[in-house]
Amino acid sequence: MASLLDPFEWKDLKLKNRIVMPPMCQYSVEAKDGKPNDWHFTHYTSRAVGGAGLIIMEMTDVEPDGRITDYDLGLWSDEHIPAFARIIKACQRYGAKVGIQIAHAGRKAQDAGLPVSSSPTAFSDGFKTPHELTTAEVEAIVDKFEAAVRRAVEAGVDTVELHGAHGYLIHQFHSPLINRRTDKYGQDRSRFGVEIIQAARRVMPQGMPLIMRISAVEFADGGYGLDESIRLAKRYREAGVDIFHVSSGGETPKGPASAGPGYMVEYAAAFKKALGVPVIAVGRLEDPRLADQVIREGKADLVAVGRGMLRNPYWANEASIALGGRPLTPKAYDRAYVLG
Repeated sequence: MASLLDPFEWKDLKLKNRIVMPPMCQYSVEAKDGKPNDWHFTHYTSRAVGGAGLIIMEMTDVEPDGRITDYDLGLWSDEHIPAFARIIKACQRYGAKVGIQIAHAGRKAQDAGLPVSSSPTAFSDGFKTPHELTTAEVEAIVDKFEAAVRRAVEAGVDTVELHGAHGYLIHQFHSPLINRRTDKYGQDRSRFGVEIIQAARRVMPQGMPLIMRISAVEFADGGYGLDESIRLAKRYREAGVDIFHVSSGGETPKGPASAGPGYMVEYAAAFKKALGVPVIAVGRLEDPRLADQVIREGKADLVAVGRGMLRNPYWANEASIALGGRPLTPKAYDRAYVLG
């Protein structure tokens, strides 16, 4: 079986190891213009120096009011491309591959004057009641996703991830708890996601894999379970998704009863078995031995480590050493590992 430190290849994506830095919002845009700045440059390149195989840049939104806050990243204009390209090229120089998570917050857009969603139900009492998108407005947002993916490709990414999890807009359409529409996007709750996937594939190179992050279950009474999410994922796979990033949480204010190490790994394993495509596992996997075990047992193909990498930019390097592998940092740091 493969290990955490082994290379991974799928289509044209070739990773030096199976360690993923997942998208984690930094809320650090200074001018509220959606452009990454020096903080983002340091944040991402340090993890590339630290040895991560794949870095997925944080939730990057397709329009200004699609952001969780005004301090989030965006790709709604060609003017954003150079700032992303600068970071991507720097990370790639250190051997990391880079993706961008393309998204829309929908009803969870806290700073939007009027957030939007599939249906006019607020996320919670502390959130605004969203505007129910008209059919034409939904179609326009699909076009905005396509344009954002095109810009990500022009910026030089190795892969693209669509955010279909955690209660954001794509999830708001495929969730039976949220989507109460009667038009074509209500009659088929997967349609919005399918159209976005198809739009993304139109502007992506054929050999570039498309990743989708999806909530395996909804932690809420009446929410969908694993069987339904797998059925949904099969539709998304048929539409063009190559790899699933299997997560959960944030769909409603209610969360899981417990969240210990590896608490979502079995969801990833179920997706892998049912879909026959690579999966990324998440969920408190910062212990290198646990992360390695997940790969060795065939439960996932890649492991995403969020909090661990926030605490330690060199988590991947230290995981490699802990597992008996070689240092993953650049040659300039080699003397740090010479004994005597």
